[in-house]
Amino acid sequence: MNLGTTIAQLRKSKKISQEDLASMCNITQAYLSLIENNKKDPHLTTLKSISDALEVPLPVVFFMSLETSDIRNEKLKDYEILKPSMDGMIDQIFLNDKLAHH
Repeated sequence: MNLGTTIAQLRKSKKISQEDLASMCNITQAYLSLIENNKKDPHLTTLKSISDALEVPLPVVFFMSLETSDIRNEKLKDYEILKPSMDGMIDQIFLNDKLAHH
């Protein structure tokens, strides 16, 4: 799971600076930077605050953060079938710009 990179991509797609997002979430810019660089695992309440500020539901952020290595082998085929459709819906509903998805 790559939460930090996903948060950074979402933030950039919405043209929000690290400083502004950190302020919106009542965390420091340094802490947000550590999260975005996958050096800190934030508490669930912090993730919820970030997802709210980005206007993307937390389950969608989790889905976007998934990597194939996170999926059990017996579910991998289903995930690979669903992922392109889910990515398209996420782009259309929640994002201003297209993001590169894994």
